[in-house]
Amino acid sequence: MGGDVGGQRVTEAVASAVAVLRPAVDRDWTAVKPAGMEWTVHETAFHICGCLVSYAANLAGGAQDDYVPFDITLDEGTDNLGLLHVLETGGALLAAAVRTAPREARAFHPSPFRSANRVGFAAMGVAEVLLHTHDIADGLGLAYEPPAHLPEYVLTRIFPEVQPGPDAWRTLLWATGRGDLPGRAPRTGWRWSNNLVLPTERLTLQGVTPASAAELAAGGDGDFVWVEDGPFEGTREAAGMTIKAYEAGVHRPEFGLFVLVRREDGRAIGGMGFHGAPDEDGRAEVGYDLAVSARGQGYATEALRALSDWALARDDVRSLCATIEPDNAASQRVIARAGYSRATVAEEHAYGETETGLRLYVLPGRAG
Repeated sequence: MGGDVGGQRVTEAVASAVAVLRPAVDRDWTAVKPAGMEWTVHETAFHICGCLVSYAANLAGGAQDDYVPFDITLDEGTDNLGLLHVLETGGALLAAAVRTAPREARAFHPSPFRSANRVGFAAMGVAEVLLHTHDIADGLGLAYEPPAHLPEYVLTRIFPEVQPGPDAWRTLLWATGRGDLPGRAPRTGWRWSNNLVLPTERLTLQGVTPASAAELAAGGDGDFVWVEDGPFEGTREAAGMTIKAYEAGVHRPEFGLFVLVRREDGRAIGGMGFHGAPDEDGRAEVGYDLAVSARGQGYATEALRALSDWALARDDVRSLCATIEPDNAASQRVIARAGYSRATVAEEHAYGETETGLRLYVLPGRAG
């Protein structure tokens, strides 16, 4: 599903770009620079082509440590119409790579966690096309506005920290320093964000995008292949919390929901994550659940250790906590095996009032 939709979105984005640029092919694209850019219109269009081909190559080739080391060139004498044909071809290559890539495939991209999946590459490709077509059209004095579902596709997959606005296209332009939004300060620096994935011996913890969270909260699969009795209700509730944080503009994706996926069969077995970003004292709360069929096999402990180690290695996290019902012996065993211990009176006071009937468990980080 994710690959088919992503491939279609790439195709639609390229078609929207070609439609607005084709009437201007007789103009000199080397003599015009979009406002605020060093590239000419011709160089900007060629940059889009290079990005599409590069993304297709990295995803198809499974690049892991760096970009595939090659570039594209134009034959001497290629005119603007020929350049648009290269653009269409690059889009076709990326769309095909996205559609045919395995669900679990990831390949190199530096921003910000050094990899992206097929949906991430599709969203990045669409972003390159939409944003730079805007730049080109602006330089040539052409009107351009893509179909609204295309910028929305980008925002909900690789701009998870950007609060959605009433107009997805103008929100994306604002998010990338290309426009203003009422009530929001101009953006002078930005980057998109592919989802974080944390590996363990038997699992991968895969960060959930706002798009996937919305599907999970609505009763869908979130573009994961679940075991027959999954996802459990706690994962859907956590997805709903993710959407609320996203809509409020306070979502930090690395402190959101992760889906636990088994390496052996690619099946999603549960959810784990944070109740929000760490507070000013560096405290963050974790939560988790598993489908019933996946319990009793050590998966939750394995995942919680990995997530806790990752969090406590950060400068902004000083300690972690979890709240558990007194009669949930299985969850208490998981939390103990992951290194957490029952909170002391002083720790309970520091963390504040716990919901009535729940026990607080704490995992301190490094001192100082």
